[in-house]
Amino acid sequence: MTEIVKESTLTCPACGHRKTETMPTDACQYFYECEQCHRLLKPQPGDCCVFCSYGDVPCPPIQQGSGCC
Repeated sequence: MTEIVKESTLTCPACGHRKTETMPTDACQYFYECEQCHRLLKPQPGDCCVFCSYGDVPCPPIQQGSGCC
């Protein structure tokens, strides 16, 4: 079994700020506030969470192949 990556670097689409965050393994994170421009990020249509939309690594449930949170 492949090890689950628990950190993802989020990139704000408004200002380009990047920050590495630890992803929750037991819930989806639907909102994330950019610490630079304070824009509230929400998942894009078809994505289950902000990590799947703006991160460089998808959320743990998607990595495991179990679908959305």
